[in-house]
Amino acid sequence: MTWQNWARSESITPQRVAHVTDQAEIAAAIAYASQNNMKVKAVGAGHSFTGIAAAPGIQLNLSGLSGLLAVDAAQQTVTLAAGTHLHQVPKLLASHGLAMINLGDIDAQTISGATSTGTHGTGASFGGLATQITGLSMITADLSVLDISAHQHAELFHAARLGLGALGIITSVTVQCVSAFQLHAVERPEPLQDVLDNWEARATGPDHFEFYWFPHTPTALTKTNTRLPLTAPSQPLGGFKRWIDDDLMANKVFGLVCSLGKAFPSVIPPVNRLAQKLTGDREFTDVSTSVFTTMRKVRFREMEYALPRSVIPAVLRDIDSLIKARGWRISFPLEVRAAAPDDLWLSTAYGRETGYIAVHRYFKEDHYEYFQAVEQIFRAYEGRPHWGKIHYQDAASLSKLYPRFGDFVAVRDKLDPNRLFSNDYLNRVLG
Repeated sequence: MTWQNWARSESITPQRVAHVTDQAEIAAAIAYASQNNMKVKAVGAGHSFTGIAAAPGIQLNLSGLSGLLAVDAAQQTVTLAAGTHLHQVPKLLASHGLAMINLGDIDAQTISGATSTGTHGTGASFGGLATQITGLSMITADLSVLDISAHQHAELFHAARLGLGALGIITSVTVQCVSAFQLHAVERPEPLQDVLDNWEARATGPDHFEFYWFPHTPTALTKTNTRLPLTAPSQPLGGFKRWIDDDLMANKVFGLVCSLGKAFPSVIPPVNRLAQKLTGDREFTDVSTSVFTTMRKVRFREMEYALPRSVIPAVLRDIDSLIKARGWRISFPLEVRAAAPDDLWLSTAYGRETGYIAVHRYFKEDHYEYFQAVEQIFRAYEGRPHWGKIHYQDAASLSKLYPRFGDFVAVRDKLDPNRLFSNDYLNRVLG
């Protein structure tokens, strides 16, 4: 059976599909692949836009490897099976009074897939999801089961937490959590130039800040979230208001607009200008997971780059000029976020204060020309592409962007010398 990712940008027909439920079954699949000169890859939700999870040989389906395995209440850590989806985690943690430190805006991914590809949220003081890992278990090509942390196999820790699936098959991850909390959310339309002129203060002032910009408009739709204790007064969105904003407008109506824009591109600018007036103006307080994550039903393709935080305004202005110069009609907004520096060798935020810009196109539109041209702007500012989102770089160019790239490859050589866990995408980006 042919496998497709969510965005319908990648597809492959594995030679075999193995539905695994424990370490023994994973080890058996790895052994079979090794004996039969096949590749083996784990697949989660298929929410990466690249071919990072494409399995030409044996596809390991981890859906049967799910759930909460252990809780350390004193340390506020939890161990989750690798195939646990992020949207399952809040319910698993609720009875323990815990929450993940930070999340992105999509929770369809598995915990191992999200961390292995560098998924992140926003907040200048908060790292990506992989930085929350305090330990993980992984089965390597020689069938060793390694428990990796800052105290065990510590030489692998900075590589394995964000390993692109290139080092072995992760079976569980231990995640540092915090006490469950609420977020006070303020979402407002604001003049784009004002937001860009004050970007550093906006990005670093509140706990979490991000904004969307619809091309062909002068408006930024800002989101400012402030962390509050769970005991603070709550004022969630009403069910009808949430349905209107997050389902009807953001999905059903937006999906119709994207279809209309594909058929009649000239309608996109006026529709975008209308959208900026009808969306992004609300204030509420709710549990963190209900604020961080949003429902995304309209399929799209995405490219996202990590950049030095200070250059974000210049980059966005360059993209605006590019869109105008090419006469493109872009229906999907650009998303702008921030994250803290970290020490994970292949993290897009490695060693620097980071801002992110993501560009999107409706999945039925041709994204190639737009993404290729925007990527040249990103690269001019020393941007690093998100590993799970479309980009056109390879090992030769990427190795110049990561000071520890060679160290990661050396770990890969040690753990998987015969490239059992490889595929075309990893061959391209790692060599």
